[in-house]
Amino acid sequence: MATTPARHDPDVLVIGAGVVGLFCAWFLRQAGHTVTVVDRHEVGDPAACSAGNTGFVGTQGSAPLAEPGVVAKGLWWLLDPRSPFHVRPRPDPGLLAWLWHFRRHCTERHARAGFEVLLALKQRSLAILREVCATGDLTDTLTARGMVLACRTEQGYAQARRTIPAAVERGVPLRELDPAELAQLEPGVDFTIAGALLNEEGAALRIPAFLIGFARLLRERGVEILTGTEVRDFEVTGRRVRAVRTSRGELRPTEVVIAAGVWSAACARALGVGLMLQPAKGYTVTLPAGPGAPRLPMLLSEGKVAVMPLGDRIRVGGTLELSGLDSSVSPRRVDGILRTVRSYLPGLDTGRRLHVWSGLRPCTPDSLPLIGRAGTYRNVSVATGHGHIGMGLAPAGGRLLAQLLDGGPPDLPLETFAPDRFTRKSR
Repeated sequence: MATTPARHDPDVLVIGAGVVGLFCAWFLRQAGHTVTVVDRHEVGDPAACSAGNTGFVGTQGSAPLAEPGVVAKGLWWLLDPRSPFHVRPRPDPGLLAWLWHFRRHCTERHARAGFEVLLALKQRSLAILREVCATGDLTDTLTARGMVLACRTEQGYAQARRTIPAAVERGVPLRELDPAELAQLEPGVDFTIAGALLNEEGAALRIPAFLIGFARLLRERGVEILTGTEVRDFEVTGRRVRAVRTSRGELRPTEVVIAAGVWSAACARALGVGLMLQPAKGYTVTLPAGPGAPRLPMLLSEGKVAVMPLGDRIRVGGTLELSGLDSSVSPRRVDGILRTVRSYLPGLDTGRRLHVWSGLRPCTPDSLPLIGRAGTYRNVSVATGHGHIGMGLAPAGGRLLAQLLDGGPPDLPLETFAPDRFTRKSR
């Protein structure tokens, strides 16, 4: 790729062209700023976290990872290499600190507060996505026909039913499905489950088609997106970044936004700023959609697996593996996902794998993103840490970032997302 220089020094330079960086650029451009986005990969590149996931958005799955009982369950899951949750033991002080904060958040109080914030972000994000995808080339990239939550055990089904009143009270249209309703929604699909719920607001984006189309729309609106561009160094004077040196030359923006997913930690570290992030590896497997494939997106509750229909294909994804910056594919993890799928959908043929993908998702101990000023810098901000639900949080997070830079009233209290909240509280 030719290393053409940037057109100009922008008001805002966004580092990262994943879904988070693109939505930061969207709202900053709406506010009248000139914006340049840089990324070493192409938009939608298979190596990027935003490229191969299931694309789930909407109001389902708003519970934080840190919940009561997760730590005890995680210790048992550690013994099974095919389980949904795995921590690769290693002498990493950053991982130990992350796990310590994660354990502190495994309480009813923290889980309830985290749920409220994540739901508010998801509700706002869904409204933004509906608006963005209402016309033009993006209309076919948003599927909003509802989402089924399938429970294989009676215990799991009972626990899911108990969440309905609180969800409905907060505006989530969640309800039980009786067998006849499920059969009507999914005719010809064989289920081995105790019961199911339906979230009529369940939605999903076709990935990477949405990202590619969204980037094209941003360019049409004047955002410069420089792919194949690596950030190499920063020129700092006092508490301001004066220049960003890239493989395409030097840029001198007024503001810098670090939205580079798991690589945000290294980028911030180059400026002397620490971020409480861990890469959480997830997998997806794309299969042919045969006769036993569902037509609606599904969450396989106890197995923590997502099922996304894609026309003549179906994508299944899951696992949360804390193994550092290792993006290699573990056959045992893939087998564990497919084993889970077969236990819920025995009629689905999982023998032919069209594509296997793994991606690293930036996770915080409390599942809330990091949105705010980076350390003591006056012109550097971060927007990262959206975890395994980044597609469903990025639109609202991008608007919060733009509100922070413009000084306007934020949709939600910005201190909730402060990047230094873990180190600040432990002092």
